Amino acid sequence: MMTSEQRYQEAYVWVWLPGEVQPVVAGRLAKDGNTLVFNYGRSYLERANSVPLYSPELPLQSGILPLPQGMSMPSCLRDAAPDAWGRRVLMFKRAGGKRNEDLDELSCLLESGSNRIGALDFQLSPTSYQPRMSEPVTLAQLQESTERIVNGQPISPELAAAIQHGTSIGGARPKANVETADRQYVAKFSLSTDLYNIVKAEFVAMRLAHLVGLNVAPVELKTALNKDVLMVERFDRVAGEAGWQRKMMVSALTLLELDEMFARYASYEDLAEIIRHRFLRPDETLRELFGRIVFNILCGNTDDHARNHAAFWDGKHLALTPAYDLCPQSRAGNEASQAMKICGDNNLSQLKVCQSAAHSFMLNPKQAQEIIDHQIKQIRTNWDEVCDQAGLTQLERQGMWGRQFMNPYAFE
Repeated sequence: MMTSEQRYQEAYVWVWLPGEVQPVVAGRLAKDGNTLVFNYGRSYLERANSVPLYSPELPLQSGILPLPQGMSMPSCLRDAAPDAWGRRVLMFKRAGGKRNEDLDELSCLLESGSNRIGALDFQLSPTSYQPRMSEPVTLAQLQESTERIVNGQPISPELAAAIQHGTSIGGARPKANVETADRQYVAKFSLSTDLYNIVKAEFVAMRLAHLVGLNVAPVELKTALNKDVLMVERFDRVAGEAGWQRKMMVSALTLLELDEMFARYASYEDLAEIIRHRFLRPDETLRELFGRIVFNILCGNTDDHARNHAAFWDGKHLALTPAYDLCPQSRAGNEASQAMKICGDNNLSQLKVCQSAAHSFMLNPKQAQEIIDHQIKQIRTNWDEVCDQAGLTQLERQGMWGRQFMNPYAFE
């Protein structure tokens, strides 16, 4: 077990290049005062198939690359780090379940699992790639280890191995990587402290989003230890005869050139402008993004922050990933606001705000209203069937309808 005194000074960044099944070293991330700075390795710059890890942030050039203003490390590398849950698991591992100080970024990168979101990994060596992989475990073991971490309880050696599956993924909710012969999933777990069935609510939202015509990750429901588990199929992995290919990704926070501390300034209009100038199929992508904002409002997902939007990056082009983390949030009253600004400084969870921003998405008022009307109709039409698929009781349906889903505030 790594001690809390362990302090890293550098990490080597490895990348799966497009179409490849083995990683190559791209460069070095090193401490520079209170920041982490990156430079490409000479061998990477000399490769015929090298691509920038993300431009304009890390263009293919020699020397230490300057950080954008206000950044403490390159944002596209921060995208590959664990978030709240993964860091909690890492702290649990370090301290054996006891309270511990926060981990620094290099510790998070070098001690989390290697099967992280996107196509990057971090190593102590520039020449030998040693993946931090976990032994295969069951959903029941993952569910039990999750509960024990939340409750601060000791875990067995078998469960200690299981928790590594949850160290490399973003987000605040407990989750873990699960792999089959031809698919990879992010498993999201229920907690005994949940005030409502969050896992089933997300399943319903993801299925309804597909039915209204949005591009979303496929989902299915499983059970482990009599608790529901949401299985979200990973879209950043491609199974091939030679092995798994990994797709490079960047978050909207990176696209918007915002540090974590300034995420509150993230704006859908600014993201739309980036899409117009830098994305493949901008008109189609803008329509999709507008539809996602509308759906977030209709399903009560106010956790639509800039790390919950992402784009594939192939070294030259950007393309919106399927939607993920469409999770209806608990709310006491009707009033609510989205995590990103929709029109100007307005982020109220209301359809009229979407309509006022339609021009930013290359939509006229009629087209915007058609998208809204279509979604409302499809949600109402498919509600009972999708709730049946989720196994929701009548009481659970009544608790979600009109509160998270189709809240009257959205229509004011």
